[in-house]
This record gives sequence, structure tokens and C-alpha cells, in this order.
Amino acid sequence: MSKLLIVGTVAFDAIETPFGKTDKILGGAGTFIGLSASTFGIKSGIVSVVGGDFPQEYLDMLEAKNIDTSGIEIVKDGKTFFWSGKYHNDMNSRDTLITELNVLEHFNPVVPETFKDSKIVMLGNLHPAIQMSVIKQMTKKPKLIVLDTMDFWMNVALEDLKAVIKEIDVITINDEEARQLSGEYSLVNAAKKIHEMGPKYVVIKKGEHGALLFSEGKMFYAPALPLAAVFDPTGAGDTFAGGFTGYLAKTDNISFDNMKNAVIYGSNLASFCVERFGTERMQSLTQQEIKDRLQQFKSLTQFDIELE
Repeated sequence: MSKLLIVGTVAFDAIETPFGKTDKILGGAGTFIGLSASTFGIKSGIVSVVGGDFPQEYLDMLEAKNIDTSGIEIVKDGKTFFWSGKYHNDMNSRDTLITELNVLEHFNPVVPETFKDSKIVMLGNLHPAIQMSVIKQMTKKPKLIVLDTMDFWMNVALEDLKAVIKEIDVITINDEEARQLSGEYSLVNAAKKIHEMGPKYVVIKKGEHGALLFSEGKMFYAPALPLAAVFDPTGAGDTFAGGFTGYLAKTDNISFDNMKNAVIYGSNLASFCVERFGTERMQSLTQQEIKDRLQQFKSLTQFDIELE
């Protein structure tokens, strides 16, 4: 079993979807990644920053799930990062209503000594300069560095992002971001171009249409489980990343075949995340529920066929 270091926002969200709306609730990439990874019973730690307005009960909840919070800086006289968004009826597109960086604006990450030798590092969606700072603080070269990013950083910090991409092993982005980063419309060609930038593995997330894994000419596709209702897609991609890295940390195996399993586990956990607003579903998730839904995934994709 490997130790997992997570870098990402711990934040407040306010969300509106066709199913309802919330006031400020717990959110942030680091939070979703941590809660998802915690389902594997591994030791993980989050590096992030919050303001004095962040409730202690949220930190206690993370600690209760074996997520080390010593790397979460608390700026007593500051305010926590806040994002508000409204989803359209198709639940695939959204409008950002409010983004308040607050304490995140001057965030300088400090990796706790006990996590500087982590074998697996999950760099959640943040400014590439922050992600690079974390890589440089590691005392041992990690076995696997996974990067999540988005179109915003491609637009405002492309050179910084390319520098980080050279240093990592796995990149997880959605299909439109893969096209933007590579300049290729075909996702197969996009993955090839991104491979040339540095990563050995490329994971392209396609939302309700599943996820693709590419590595040196090999491909794997995992579907998303068809759900009766999607309440809130916020955090689904981060939950996928937490499941992906959490499984790899638990199994201590980063082969392509094992990454296929990691993609399935990530997709499985993401399917729970969207069933409630914010982190609510991930906080209450049981091992039996995870196991039962994995069985559904298996039934969905398994078949026998006679090849002549």
C-alpha cells in the first residue's frame, strides 16, 4: 500500500441544478479527491488552504476518514475559496456565477514532512505553478504523479502547464480539453500528441459517456453507469481522480492492466458523487454500496463472444 499526497482546493460551493439549489456547502477538488480515495482505507493527506470561516467540523470529518489535514493551511483573517455555478437542463454544461479566490490567490503550498516521500501524488486542478511547487518539494521521486487540469489554465498559463506536463506520468482531462491541448479533434490523435508532451498515460473523461485510457498504442474504454437521476455533477471528475489514484495507492501496482481497474473504480465512485449535492453522497457511502455497484459495472460490460 502506498501513501497518497493530494493537492487541490478545499472550498465552498453554491450550486443550482434543475433539481434544486444550495447555499454554501463543502466542495473543492481536494475534498472530493480525498473523500473518494478514503474509500480504499489508505493513508492520504491534503495540501490546501482555507480561511478562518472554514468550519472545524469539516476538518474533523476528513480526519475521521483517515485523511491527514496537517497540510491544509488556515488563514485566520482570510476567507475560503468560493465558487457558484448553475447547470443547464442537460447537466453537461454550466455557467459560473461567482468565483472568489480569496485565500487561494496567494496560496503557497507546503507539503508536510510525513508526505514528502509519498509514492503517489495527485495534483488536483490548480494553477500549474502551484502544482510544480509541490513536485519540487518531494524528497523522493514519486512512483506516479497524476495531473488534473482544465481549459482555463490552457488559456492563461499554457507555458507553465506544459512545464508541469513534462514532469508527470498521468494526465486526466475531459474530451474538449484534450482537443484544445493537442490541437487534434480525434481523441486517439489527441492522446498521441499529449503523450509526446511527457505523460506515459492519458485519461480522457467523457462525462456520462465514460472514460478512455491511452498508453503507448494501447487503449481501454470504461463506460459510465447509466443513472436514473443526476442531481449535481460538481466534483464528479475529482471523485473519479480520487478513485483512480486511491485504487493505485492501495494495490501498489501501476501497470496498464491495473490502471484499467483503477479507471473502473474511479468511474464507479463518480457515479455515486452525482446522486446528491456537493460531498453529501461521498460522506455517507458504504463499502457494500461500492461493491454492489461494481457488480453492476461488471454486468454492464461483460460478455461472451465466439470468434472464428
